[in-house]
Amino acid sequence: MLKSITAITIAAVLAAAFVAFTASDNDLAAGPLAKPDEATLKDCVQRPWPYLNCVGTHVGNPHIRLVTTDRLGG
Repeated sequence: MLKSITAITIAAVLAAAFVAFTASDNDLAAGPLAKPDEATLKDCVQRPWPYLNCVGTHVGNPHIRLVTTDRLGG
């Protein structure tokens, strides 16, 4: 029983040290979007998938890759 409590305690201390040393010191500054960006986001909300993440716009998710159906097959 003592070994398992010791192992859990050591794991918790190591996890806390990892979080403490890798945490960012920078403050997060958030504010309202510029009017053009806000309008672009509102337009994207009304569009069907896959454009609901504003794909293809400067405010969209850059990690989404669209593959059209004309590229499928032979």
